[in-house]
Amino acid sequence: MYKRVHLFNCYIDNLNMDETISKVNEIIIERKPVQHVVVNASKVVLMQKDKKLNEIIKSCALVNADGQSIIWASKILNRPIKERVTGIDLMIQLLKLADKKHYNIFLLGAKEEVVNKVAKKITSEYPNLNLVGYKDGYFKEDENEQVVTFINKSKPDILFVGISSPKKEYWLSENLSKLGVPFCMGVGGSFDVIAGETKRAPNWMQSIGLEWFYRLIQEPKRMWKRYLIGNLKFCLYVLKQLFIKNK
Repeated sequence: MYKRVHLFNCYIDNLNMDETISKVNEIIIERKPVQHVVVNASKVVLMQKDKKLNEIIKSCALVNADGQSIIWASKILNRPIKERVTGIDLMIQLLKLADKKHYNIFLLGAKEEVVNKVAKKITSEYPNLNLVGYKDGYFKEDENEQVVTFINKSKPDILFVGISSPKKEYWLSENLSKLGVPFCMGVGGSFDVIAGETKRAPNWMQSIGLEWFYRLIQEPKRMWKRYLIGNLKFCLYVLKQLFIKNK
């Protein structure tokens, strides 16, 4: 039995990758809709000013530590989390699980040309999974019910949502009960990575917590505020938590 670690005013499941995959498989078998979320430094910063996002993350039945910074902070605050489970790595492992178990997959998000590429790639690499549908993430508010109905009728076991935060967390929380999907996971920019639109940092940069820097180099105009200012705010918040803890 694993425990949940209370950190940054939310709960993070103290699971490694294999344990997470096993838990997801249990969720799919049970058929009770679950929203999954990953927590990284950027999301922690967002949570401090976004009470709605914070409450959504608190309500999620499965929460993984995505960023290496979260692992380091958990050790500094003496609430250690055993392993980083990134969204993109978890998605790939779940595609392998779906291939093995013949699970149904639905892809929602990114631009139309990107999600098309992802659909073609995963059906080629994982021929035994069932891709029951896919849709880009650029739909209007008045089209929402139509999209939800489309997903529901497709009867996926896993829904991957490639939309940015906090929009994907809001959308999943608001529509979870209507979707009827056992496992719903927000994967952010993972569709772009799988489609080859953006590149992941080399393994050595990931291992020392510099994946954010690699992303910043690729998209400096878009990402400078999120990473430079956001990372500073995160560090200050960790120090604040450490001070409160030791006071």
